[in-house]
Amino acid sequence: MDSAGSSGVRFEASTDSLPEGERCDWFHEVIAGEIAPVRIAVERPADFRADLAVLDLGGVKVSTFSYPALRSWRTPALIRRSDPEIYSLALMTESSMWISQRRTEAHLKHGDAVLFDSSHPYQAGTAGRDGAVRVTIVQLPRTRMPLPADRVDRLLAGRLSTQAGTGAIWRTFVTALAAHGPDCAPPGLERLGTLVVDLTGEFLAQHLGSSDELPAPNRRRLLMRRIDTFIDGNLGDPGLAPGTIAAAHHISVRYLHHLFRPDGQSVAATVRRRRLARCRADLARPELAALPLDAIAARWGFSSTTVFGRAFRTAYGTTPGEFRKQAARTAALRTSSANAAR
Repeated sequence: MDSAGSSGVRFEASTDSLPEGERCDWFHEVIAGEIAPVRIAVERPADFRADLAVLDLGGVKVSTFSYPALRSWRTPALIRRSDPEIYSLALMTESSMWISQRRTEAHLKHGDAVLFDSSHPYQAGTAGRDGAVRVTIVQLPRTRMPLPADRVDRLLAGRLSTQAGTGAIWRTFVTALAAHGPDCAPPGLERLGTLVVDLTGEFLAQHLGSSDELPAPNRRRLLMRRIDTFIDGNLGDPGLAPGTIAAAHHISVRYLHHLFRPDGQSVAATVRRRRLARCRADLARPELAALPLDAIAARWGFSSTTVFGRAFRTAYGTTPGEFRKQAARTAALRTSSANAAR
Protein backbone atom coordinates (compact mmCIF):
# COMPACT_ATOMS: atom_id res chain seq x y z
CA MET A 1 0.00 0.00 0.00
CA ASP A 2 2.98 2.33 0.39
CA SER A 3 4.41 3.95 -2.69
CA ALA A 4 7.56 6.06 -2.74
CA GLY A 5 9.72 7.43 -5.48
CA SER A 6 10.78 10.48 -7.43
CA SER A 7 7.16 11.28 -8.27
CA GLY A 8 6.72 12.91 -4.84
CA VAL A 9 3.87 10.72 -3.59
CA ARG A 10 5.20 9.54 -0.26
CA PHE A 11 2.13 7.52 0.69
CA GLU A 12 -0.89 6.29 -1.24
CA ALA A 13 -3.27 3.68 0.11
CA SER A 14 -6.78 2.26 0.35
CA THR A 15 -8.63 -0.04 2.71
CA ASP A 16 -9.80 -2.18 -0.22
CA SER A 17 -7.03 -4.73 0.21
CA LEU A 18 -7.58 -5.12 3.98
CA PRO A 19 -9.92 -7.47 5.85
CA GLU A 20 -13.01 -5.65 7.16
CA GLY A 21 -11.96 -6.12 10.77
CA GLU A 22 -8.64 -4.29 10.24
CA ARG A 23 -9.79 -1.29 8.24
CA CYS A 24 -10.75 1.06 11.09
CA ASP A 25 -7.55 0.38 13.05
CA TRP A 26 -5.47 0.95 9.93
CA PHE A 27 -7.19 4.27 9.21
CA HIS A 28 -6.70 5.35 12.81
CA GLU A 29 -2.96 4.68 12.52
CA VAL A 30 -2.71 6.52 9.21
CA ILE A 31 -4.41 9.64 10.59
CA ALA A 32 -2.09 9.57 13.59
CA GLY A 33 0.95 9.39 11.33
CA GLU A 34 -0.11 11.79 8.60
CA ILE A 35 -1.98 14.48 10.58
CA ALA A 36 -1.85 13.93 14.36
CA PRO A 37 -2.93 11.26 16.89
CA VAL A 38 -6.70 11.39 17.45
CA ARG A 39 -9.51 9.26 18.86
CA ILE A 40 -11.93 8.04 16.22
CA ALA A 41 -15.45 6.64 16.48
CA VAL A 42 -16.84 5.09 13.29
CA GLU A 43 -20.62 4.87 12.91
CA ARG A 44 -20.67 1.75 10.75
CA PRO A 45 -17.42 -0.22 11.12
CA ALA A 46 -18.60 -3.10 8.94
CA ASP A 47 -19.05 -0.75 5.96
CA PHE A 48 -15.90 1.28 6.55
CA ARG A 49 -13.90 2.21 3.45
CA ALA A 50 -11.25 4.90 3.10
CA ASP A 51 -8.44 5.93 0.81
CA LEU A 52 -5.78 8.62 0.82
CA ALA A 53 -2.80 10.07 -1.00
CA VAL A 54 -0.10 12.27 0.52
CA LEU A 55 2.12 14.51 -1.60
CA ASP A 56 5.26 15.72 0.17
CA LEU A 57 6.53 19.09 -1.06
CA GLY A 58 9.59 19.34 1.14
CA GLY A 59 8.05 19.65 4.59
CA VAL A 60 4.72 20.95 3.30
CA LYS A 61 2.14 18.29 2.48
CA VAL A 62 -0.98 18.20 0.33
CA SER A 63 -3.14 15.21 1.27
CA THR A 64 -6.45 13.90 -0.02
CA PHE A 65 -8.71 11.76 2.16
CA SER A 66 -11.96 9.92 1.53
CA TYR A 67 -13.82 8.29 4.43
CA PRO A 68 -17.37 7.53 5.68
CA ALA A 69 -19.28 8.95 8.66
CA LEU A 70 -17.18 9.21 11.82
CA ARG A 71 -16.22 11.47 14.73
CA SER A 72 -12.75 12.36 15.90
CA TRP A 73 -11.22 14.02 18.96
CA ARG A 74 -7.76 15.44 19.57
CA THR A 75 -7.54 15.60 23.34
CA PRO A 76 -5.11 17.39 25.68
CA ALA A 77 -3.66 14.01 26.64
CA LEU A 78 -2.93 13.17 23.00
CA ILE A 79 -1.33 16.58 22.48
CA ARG A 80 0.96 16.04 25.49
CA ARG A 81 1.89 12.63 24.13
CA SER A 82 2.67 13.79 20.58
CA ASP A 83 2.38 17.15 18.84
CA PRO A 84 3.76 17.61 15.29
CA GLU A 85 3.02 21.35 15.61
CA ILE A 86 1.33 21.77 12.26
CA TYR A 87 -1.46 23.88 10.83
CA SER A 88 -3.93 22.06 8.60
CA LEU A 89 -6.04 23.97 6.09
CA ALA A 90 -8.77 21.60 4.89
CA LEU A 91 -10.85 22.03 1.73
CA MET A 92 -14.18 20.19 1.52
CA THR A 93 -14.52 18.64 -1.93
CA GLU A 94 -17.49 16.37 -1.28
CA SER A 95 -20.21 16.00 1.39
CA SER A 96 -20.10 18.06 4.61
CA MET A 97 -18.60 18.08 8.10
CA TRP A 98 -18.19 20.17 11.25
CA ILE A 99 -15.18 20.98 13.42
CA SER A 100 -14.75 22.88 16.70
CA GLN A 101 -11.57 24.28 18.25
CA ARG A 102 -10.94 26.98 20.85
CA ARG A 103 -14.65 27.69 21.41
CA THR A 104 -15.34 28.16 17.69
CA GLU A 105 -17.29 25.77 15.50
CA ALA A 106 -17.57 25.62 11.70
CA HIS A 107 -20.12 23.74 9.60
CA LEU A 108 -18.63 23.07 6.19
CA LYS A 109 -20.04 22.18 2.82
CA HIS A 110 -18.51 21.64 -0.62
CA GLY A 111 -16.01 24.40 -1.42
CA ASP A 112 -15.54 25.62 2.16
CA ALA A 113 -12.19 25.59 3.92
CA VAL A 114 -11.27 25.45 7.61
CA LEU A 115 -8.03 25.89 9.53
CA PHE A 116 -7.13 23.78 12.57
CA ASP A 117 -4.03 23.40 14.71
CA SER A 118 -2.49 20.19 16.08
CA SER A 119 -1.38 22.05 19.24
CA HIS A 120 -4.94 22.72 20.47
CA PRO A 121 -7.71 20.21 21.23
CA TYR A 122 -10.45 19.85 18.64
CA GLN A 123 -13.47 17.74 17.74
CA ALA A 124 -14.73 16.97 14.24
CA GLY A 125 -17.41 14.89 12.60
CA THR A 126 -19.43 14.35 9.48
CA ALA A 127 -22.75 16.14 9.13
CA GLY A 128 -24.57 13.21 7.58
CA ARG A 129 -24.56 9.42 7.62
CA ASP A 130 -24.63 8.75 3.88
CA GLY A 131 -21.89 9.28 1.32
CA ALA A 132 -18.15 9.56 1.68
CA VAL A 133 -16.50 12.73 2.89
CA ARG A 134 -13.73 13.92 0.59
CA VAL A 135 -11.28 16.50 1.78
CA THR A 136 -7.97 17.94 0.59
CA ILE A 137 -5.66 19.15 3.37
CA VAL A 138 -2.64 21.45 3.18
CA GLN A 139 -0.34 20.84 6.15
CA LEU A 140 2.20 23.48 7.14
CA PRO A 141 4.64 23.25 10.04
CA ARG A 142 4.02 26.14 12.42
CA THR A 143 7.54 27.36 11.62
CA ARG A 144 6.60 27.72 7.91
CA MET A 145 3.46 29.80 8.49
CA PRO A 146 4.27 33.31 7.21
CA LEU A 147 1.83 35.01 9.64
CA PRO A 148 2.08 35.60 13.42
CA ALA A 149 0.62 32.73 15.45
CA ASP A 150 -1.59 35.00 17.58
CA ARG A 151 -3.21 36.35 14.41
CA VAL A 152 -3.59 32.94 12.77
CA ASP A 153 -5.24 31.55 15.91
CA ARG A 154 -8.19 33.93 15.32
CA LEU A 155 -9.11 31.89 12.24
CA LEU A 156 -9.07 28.44 13.86
CA ALA A 157 -12.27 26.46 13.23
CA GLY A 158 -13.83 29.34 11.32
CA ARG A 159 -15.51 28.75 7.96
CA LEU A 160 -13.35 30.21 5.17
CA SER A 161 -14.91 30.83 1.78
CA THR A 162 -12.98 29.87 -1.35
CA GLN A 163 -15.50 31.25 -3.84
CA ALA A 164 -13.64 34.40 -4.87
CA GLY A 165 -10.32 36.23 -4.78
CA THR A 166 -7.26 34.56 -3.32
CA GLY A 167 -9.44 31.84 -1.80
CA ALA A 168 -10.58 30.74 -5.25
CA ILE A 169 -6.99 30.83 -6.52
CA TRP A 170 -5.84 28.77 -3.53
CA ARG A 171 -8.62 26.20 -4.05
CA THR A 172 -7.90 25.83 -7.77
CA PHE A 173 -4.16 25.53 -7.23
CA VAL A 174 -4.38 23.03 -4.38
CA THR A 175 -6.91 20.88 -6.24
CA ALA A 176 -4.72 20.80 -9.36
CA LEU A 177 -1.62 20.09 -7.27
CA ALA A 178 -3.26 17.12 -5.55
CA ALA A 179 -4.27 15.71 -8.94
CA HIS A 180 -1.13 16.39 -10.99
CA GLY A 181 1.66 16.94 -8.47
CA PRO A 182 2.79 13.29 -8.62
CA ASP A 183 3.86 13.90 -12.24
CA CYS A 184 6.36 16.59 -11.19
CA ALA A 185 10.05 16.04 -10.44
CA PRO A 186 11.25 16.59 -6.84
CA PRO A 187 12.98 19.97 -7.49
CA GLY A 188 9.76 21.29 -9.00
CA LEU A 189 7.74 19.98 -6.08
CA GLU A 190 9.88 21.89 -3.60
CA ARG A 191 9.28 25.11 -5.53
CA LEU A 192 5.57 24.33 -5.58
CA GLY A 193 5.75 23.83 -1.82
CA THR A 194 7.03 27.39 -1.45
CA LEU A 195 4.14 28.62 -3.58
CA VAL A 196 1.67 26.68 -1.42
CA VAL A 197 3.04 28.46 1.65
CA ASP A 198 2.77 31.86 -0.04
CA LEU A 199 -0.78 31.30 -1.32
CA THR A 200 -1.94 29.89 2.01
CA GLY A 201 -0.46 32.88 3.82
CA GLU A 202 -2.14 35.33 1.43
CA PHE A 203 -5.47 33.48 1.68
CA LEU A 204 -5.42 33.62 5.48
CA ALA A 205 -4.12 37.21 5.53
CA GLN A 206 -7.11 38.33 3.44
CA HIS A 207 -9.49 36.74 5.93
CA LEU A 208 -7.63 38.59 8.68
CA GLY A 209 -8.17 41.83 6.76
CA SER A 210 -4.59 42.65 5.81
CA SER A 211 -1.94 41.24 3.49
CA ASP A 212 0.65 43.66 4.85
CA GLU A 213 1.52 41.24 7.66
CA LEU A 214 3.07 38.79 5.21
CA PRO A 215 6.88 38.94 5.10
CA ALA A 216 8.25 40.98 2.16
CA PRO A 217 9.64 37.94 0.24
CA ASN A 218 6.22 36.24 0.35
CA ARG A 219 4.47 39.37 -0.86
CA ARG A 220 6.96 39.77 -3.71
CA ARG A 221 6.54 36.17 -4.87
CA LEU A 222 2.75 36.47 -4.83
CA LEU A 223 2.84 39.76 -6.73
CA MET A 224 5.16 38.25 -9.33
CA ARG A 225 2.81 35.27 -9.74
CA ARG A 226 -0.10 37.65 -10.38
CA ILE A 227 1.98 39.66 -12.85
CA ASP A 228 3.08 36.49 -14.67
CA THR A 229 -0.53 35.37 -14.96
CA PHE A 230 -1.59 38.79 -16.23
CA ILE A 231 1.16 38.83 -18.87
CA ASP A 232 0.31 35.32 -20.09
CA GLY A 233 -3.37 36.23 -20.33
CA ASN A 234 -2.75 39.40 -22.34
CA LEU A 235 0.05 38.46 -24.76
CA GLY A 236 -2.28 39.03 -27.71
CA ASP A 237 -2.81 42.66 -26.77
CA PRO A 238 -0.41 44.91 -28.76
CA GLY A 239 -0.72 47.48 -25.99
CA LEU A 240 0.75 45.17 -23.36
CA ALA A 241 3.66 47.20 -22.00
CA PRO A 242 5.30 48.00 -18.65
CA GLY A 243 2.92 50.90 -18.06
CA THR A 244 -0.14 48.72 -18.69
CA ILE A 245 1.15 45.94 -16.46
CA ALA A 246 2.07 48.32 -13.64
CA ALA A 247 -1.31 50.08 -13.75
CA ALA A 248 -3.18 46.75 -13.62
CA HIS A 249 -1.38 45.89 -10.38
CA HIS A 250 -1.48 49.35 -8.81
CA ILE A 251 2.29 49.77 -8.72
CA SER A 252 4.69 52.19 -10.38
CA VAL A 253 6.58 51.33 -13.56
CA ARG A 254 9.79 51.86 -11.63
CA TYR A 255 8.78 49.27 -9.01
CA LEU A 256 7.71 46.87 -11.76
CA HIS A 257 11.20 47.04 -13.28
CA HIS A 258 12.65 46.56 -9.78
CA LEU A 259 10.63 43.34 -9.37
CA PHE A 260 12.06 41.90 -12.60
CA ARG A 261 15.67 42.88 -11.89
CA PRO A 262 16.62 39.75 -9.85
CA ASP A 263 15.54 37.53 -12.77
CA GLY A 264 18.03 39.27 -15.08
CA GLN A 265 15.48 40.08 -17.80
CA SER A 266 13.53 43.28 -18.41
CA VAL A 267 9.74 43.45 -18.50
CA ALA A 268 9.70 44.10 -22.26
CA ALA A 269 12.11 41.22 -22.91
CA THR A 270 9.92 38.88 -20.84
CA VAL A 271 6.83 39.82 -22.84
CA ARG A 272 8.69 39.41 -26.13
CA ARG A 273 10.12 36.02 -25.14
CA ARG A 274 6.70 34.67 -24.20
CA ARG A 275 5.10 36.01 -27.36
CA LEU A 276 7.79 34.38 -29.46
CA ALA A 277 7.29 31.06 -27.64
CA ARG A 278 3.55 31.16 -28.43
CA CYS A 279 4.26 32.02 -32.10
CA ARG A 280 6.80 29.21 -32.34
CA ALA A 281 4.28 26.72 -30.94
CA ASP A 282 1.64 27.86 -33.46
CA LEU A 283 4.08 27.58 -36.37
CA ALA A 284 4.66 23.93 -35.47
CA ARG A 285 0.95 23.06 -35.39
CA PRO A 286 -0.18 21.27 -38.59
CA GLU A 287 -3.75 22.52 -38.21
CA LEU A 288 -2.47 26.12 -38.46
CA ALA A 289 -0.33 25.51 -41.54
CA ALA A 290 -2.59 27.67 -43.72
CA LEU A 291 -2.61 30.61 -41.29
CA PRO A 292 -0.43 33.43 -42.68
CA LEU A 293 2.66 34.51 -40.74
CA ASP A 294 1.29 38.00 -40.21
CA ALA A 295 -1.88 36.51 -38.65
CA ILE A 296 0.19 34.44 -36.20
CA ALA A 297 2.31 37.49 -35.37
CA ALA A 298 -0.78 39.63 -34.77
CA ARG A 299 -2.42 36.85 -32.75
CA TRP A 300 0.32 37.18 -30.15
CA GLY A 301 0.63 40.96 -30.09
CA PHE A 302 3.39 41.75 -32.59
CA SER A 303 2.79 45.08 -34.28
CA SER A 304 4.25 44.05 -37.65
CA THR A 305 5.54 41.01 -39.50
CA THR A 306 8.93 42.69 -39.88
CA VAL A 307 9.34 43.19 -36.14
CA PHE A 308 8.18 39.63 -35.54
CA GLY A 309 10.54 38.13 -38.12
CA ARG A 310 13.55 40.01 -36.79
CA ALA A 311 12.82 39.02 -33.18
CA PHE A 312 12.15 35.38 -34.14
CA ARG A 313 15.45 35.06 -36.02
CA THR A 314 17.38 36.62 -33.14
CA ALA A 315 15.79 34.22 -30.65
CA TYR A 316 15.88 30.98 -32.67
CA GLY A 317 18.48 31.47 -35.40
CA THR A 318 16.03 30.95 -38.26
CA THR A 319 13.12 32.77 -39.88
CA PRO A 320 9.49 31.98 -39.03
CA GLY A 321 8.92 30.59 -42.53
CA GLU A 322 11.97 28.33 -42.40
CA PHE A 323 11.00 27.08 -38.95
CA ARG A 324 7.46 26.28 -40.13
CA LYS A 325 8.79 24.28 -43.10
CA GLN A 326 11.20 22.34 -40.89
CA ALA A 327 8.45 21.61 -38.37
CA ALA A 328 6.21 20.31 -41.19
CA ARG A 329 8.99 18.04 -42.50
CA THR A 330 9.64 16.69 -39.02
CA ALA A 331 5.93 16.00 -38.47
CA ALA A 332 5.65 14.22 -41.84
CA LEU A 333 8.69 12.08 -41.04
CA ARG A 334 7.21 11.07 -37.70
CA THR A 335 3.92 10.14 -39.35
CA SER A 336 5.71 8.10 -42.00
CA SER A 337 7.77 6.28 -39.36
CA ALA A 338 4.68 5.55 -37.30
CA ASN A 339 2.84 4.15 -40.31
CA ALA A 340 5.82 1.98 -41.24
CA ALA A 341 5.98 0.62 -37.69
CA ARG A 342 2.41 -0.64 -38.00
